[in-house]
Amino acid sequence: FLMNNFFKFEDKDKDFPFYKDNPKISIIKWILLLICVPIAYISYYNIGGYNETLGSLLLCFLLLIPVLYVSKWNYKLIFQKPKLKDIAWIIALFICYLIYSTIMGYILAIYGLNIPYTANYSTYYTWESLFSLIFSMLGEELIKFIPFIFLLKIFFNFTNNRKFSIILSAILTLIIFGLIHYAPDTTLISILLIQGLGSSFMLFAYIKTKNLFVSYLCHLLTDAFVIFLTLIGIFA
Repeated sequence: FLMNNFFKFEDKDKDFPFYKDNPKISIIKWILLLICVPIAYISYYNIGGYNETLGSLLLCFLLLIPVLYVSKWNYKLIFQKPKLKDIAWIIALFICYLIYSTIMGYILAIYGLNIPYTANYSTYYTWESLFSLIFSMLGEELIKFIPFIFLLKIFFNFTNNRKFSIILSAILTLIIFGLIHYAPDTTLISILLIQGLGSSFMLFAYIKTKNLFVSYLCHLLTDAFVIFLTLIGIFA
């Protein structure tokens, strides 16, 4: 019966942590996790403007430490060593994201909608940006992980339907993730389509494998590729 609650694409040797008390997290610990998300994000954007690396470190560890704490330092609930097939998925999803973002970028440009950060790519990024990605990308994956797992628990408790809970939690998580990237030089629709829906490739990697390290590597590869091309002058 349990296997019937899994999507066909999921790796079925592991399930998501916490959402059905596996292990159980107290209400206080859930509150701690949820509070850490805006604190980490605000710290990143306030301090990151002065010191990008420090901002990235804060984003990462203000989320990672609480997640490990509520996991009783059992990091294997969240991270595992990627398997060979995971590496193949990382590369495939990386390529899919590049295709998606390129097509969506052209569509948005046709309708005169701003694309996030593309107006000043060449001045927005530095070589420090490439290094800081090591930490900021893990922070961003944790920003998706915490609300996704929390929403999954809420919806599963009410419906006892794992598939429905995953779908609804994923949709809301992507919307939240897109909205927090909103900036004055962008449009709401461009943020939701590029940063929001575009992140579905990374979220899919986590839902499939239950391994945040896989989605992290996919996200890291994607952003590092774009920034590297920018720094060497291919993107302007």
